[in-house]
Amino acid sequence: MTAEQVTAYASRVLAANPGPMTLEGTNTWILRAPDADTAVVVDPGPMLEEHLRAVLDAVAEYECTVSTVLLTHGHFDHSEGAAWFASQANAPVRSVDPAFRIPTDHAHGLGEGDVITSGDLRIEVLPTPGHTMDSVCFWLPQDGSLLTGDTVLGRGTSVVAHPDGALGPYLDSLESLRAFANSPAGVERLLPGHGPVITDPGAVLTHYLNHRQDRLNQVRTAVADGYTTAEAIVQHVYADVDPTLWPAAERSVQAQLTYLNP
Repeated sequence: MTAEQVTAYASRVLAANPGPMTLEGTNTWILRAPDADTAVVVDPGPMLEEHLRAVLDAVAEYECTVSTVLLTHGHFDHSEGAAWFASQANAPVRSVDPAFRIPTDHAHGLGEGDVITSGDLRIEVLPTPGHTMDSVCFWLPQDGSLLTGDTVLGRGTSVVAHPDGALGPYLDSLESLRAFANSPAGVERLLPGHGPVITDPGAVLTHYLNHRQDRLNQVRTAVADGYTTAEAIVQHVYADVDPTLWPAAERSVQAQLTYLNP
């Protein structure tokens, strides 16, 4: 089997695009009800034909066809291969951003309250803007699994990708996800766009919120101390972070500066 069966409803094919921002690589998720003959593919990943064919092969090994392709957001490491994959699978692509939809009509968007079904599988759309403004999560109520894209990673913390992302909406999204994770909904795990599965959703979301508040306080202090540009603040505040991550950190700091001084 080319896919790793993670839960009864979700399996994963890992793209060969590891890096500081992608961790081990992009997680492409295949969602299907047990014994179903259709599947939903989330985030086909980058335009790496070997990976995309591995996803197609995994679906075929399940004796399934792809009913729908979903995107958690438009960053290329999640979306670049979507059009090619959809053409091979003869399936539509649904996303918040119209640029990625196939066909390009409004019916293939994703919004709050939308439900995607594939056989007995039910997928509910939870808008979570912030990392990017087109970010969404996908809730599988039958499985207790929440697919988080880059809103919550399997390891470390995510970047607020200014100017496409914004800190205010991101904090609101994290608060909403934490409330959902701590509700009677039964969220057992988070299935992220990168990194390992998270089995303590409430604790991780609390850590994310605390981390964001800590960084925001550090930026406030840095500005008060005379560090006025994102580059200068990163060199001061993120001195203990691998410098290869500083360009991404600058985007997050710029989002924080915009939040503090709209």
